[in-house]
Amino acid sequence: MNILITGSNGQLGNEMRVMSAAHPKHNYFFTDVVDSEGVQVLDITDKAAVSAFVQDHAIDLIINCAAYTNVDKAEEDEVTAMKINAEALSVLGSQGIRVIHISTDYVFSGDEHIPCRESDPVAPRTIYGITKYEGEKRLLASCPEAVILRTAWLYSSFGNNFVKTMMRLGKERKELGVVFDQIGTPTYAADLAWAVFTVVEAPVWHPGIYHFTNEGVCSWYDFTIAILALANITECQVRPILSEEYQYKTPRPHYSVLDKSKFKKTFGVAIPYWMDGLHRCMQKL
Repeated sequence: MNILITGSNGQLGNEMRVMSAAHPKHNYFFTDVVDSEGVQVLDITDKAAVSAFVQDHAIDLIINCAAYTNVDKAEEDEVTAMKINAEALSVLGSQGIRVIHISTDYVFSGDEHIPCRESDPVAPRTIYGITKYEGEKRLLASCPEAVILRTAWLYSSFGNNFVKTMMRLGKERKELGVVFDQIGTPTYAADLAWAVFTVVEAPVWHPGIYHFTNEGVCSWYDFTIAILALANITECQVRPILSEEYQYKTPRPHYSVLDKSKFKKTFGVAIPYWMDGLHRCMQKL
């Protein structure tokens, strides 16, 4: 197949570029809004540009890794967030070909106490979550055969993320206060890329919404403890704090664990534990 991968300069996009080498039977076209080595420029909000690219390169499948992910900034720039996270999905979904799209745990309220299933009611509380859910609806309306993968707490050896920030702060400071009352699952972007390729190369196409993160649960405090231990940063004391002590600009979900049973049953796979993913990422860092 000829596969178009958008958002190729991001965490997942970069992991897709690396993993594509292990799947050489396909032809890949890596794009982003800004070019870089091996990445072409494509604005996914520009319907004429996307349609021309799809036609010129005989694209069979679009994998959308592009998103407006700055949760706090989205509150101040709803227009741009809506354009990238929602309006662009109408563009991508209207090309007459299959689409795989990455969504988020932020479509839920975060008040749950058991892992969220795909069929559970959504209740986004932030502009980021609202625009991502709007994108899901627009994609499924224009491309019923689409696959949507909701994920959470993504990190990678590429780009800026929580793992790299904690490593830096752990070296700079003697003490860190990290929230312990927000629970979720850290997800290594390389494992999410593996999940995408699992969908691509399944013998049967299975459209619909799926949840994918690594296995297990932890708090941001637990995650930080693990990061510093693997990085052998021993001089920094990590102190557990409440979310209200951190004073977030935008509300964060207190519980964002996703139930992955549907993905595991549909594709017949086991998903790596979050500590195993973190260990592999830290080896690269």
